[in-house]
Amino acid sequence: MTRKLLPALSLTLSLMAGAARADALDPRLDGLARAWAHANYEITDKSAQGEAAAQVAAEADALAKQNPDRAEPLVWEAIAKATQAGAKGGLGGLALAKESRALLEKAEKINPAALGDGSVYTSLGSLYAQVPGFPIGFGDPNKARAYLRKALAANPNGVDPNFFYGDFLMRQNDYAGAVAALKKAIAAPARPGREVADKGRKAQAAALLSQAQAKLR
Repeated sequence: MTRKLLPALSLTLSLMAGAARADALDPRLDGLARAWAHANYEITDKSAQGEAAAQVAAEADALAKQNPDRAEPLVWEAIAKATQAGAKGGLGGLALAKESRALLEKAEKINPAALGDGSVYTSLGSLYAQVPGFPIGFGDPNKARAYLRKALAANPNGVDPNFFYGDFLMRQNDYAGAVAALKKAIAAPARPGREVADKGRKAQAAALLSQAQAKLR
């Protein structure tokens, strides 16, 4: 009887250890989220924004190395590098965008549902939508649409997947579709602890919505 119980006990202890490690990681992930939101929405100077995003990326990289079986730090590193790319622009920005894509692809292999809100797919979709296409970059509207639809399937009412899908549809001149997606982004439920990010993203959605509506007049 004792021997039969040992494997179950071992599995239980293993699951408990994994849950404890996940709990210990969560506050650090929350810290990355807040630091990124500050860099992305509260710093207006592009140079300073790039430096702040680089710091977030470095912290996420260190966390990823400490937790090689977890996708979440990789996702935050990728998001921070994408912010760096936008701040830097040009060929340097493109190189950072490629690094961001590689990190997201690695995260997707570990856990495509990391962060629980479709972030892996949203981030990949936004990169493919915004980066120039061949021969300059790797942008691809078909891949962008596919990833963003996966993000919406995972998080249909989320602010980020709806915003980036609306942004993508604007780029494709589908203004009616963009209006619908951007309205959903603005109406997205609040995320506890993500107040700065929610406010900033919804402001972006509102500005883009005005542009889309103007195209329909």
